Amino acid sequence: MFTPETLLSTQATVDSLCMEFTAGYLIATLIASTVGFSLFLYGKKQARVPQLVTGCVLMVFPYFGGGAWWICGFSAALVFGMWVAVRRGL
Repeated sequence: MFTPETLLSTQATVDSLCMEFTAGYLIATLIASTVGFSLFLYGKKQARVPQLVTGCVLMVFPYFGGGAWWICGFSAALVFGMWVAVRRGL
């Protein structure tokens, strides 16, 4: 039988496991995945490994992201890393 205490603790556990679907999170996820898909297609068509790998990571990592700012920061760092790799001739 559920008591109010167990119901509250169960709800707190469920809330801690669920993702937070705010507007900012959804928009950041959509933008990161779209840029990732574009980079993936470009890397596949031009046989460019940095763009291909960056695109794959950008498409997948938003599923594990903690929030909108974390997704934006990680995406920017990843694209900057790709840019540095391309500039160095990889």
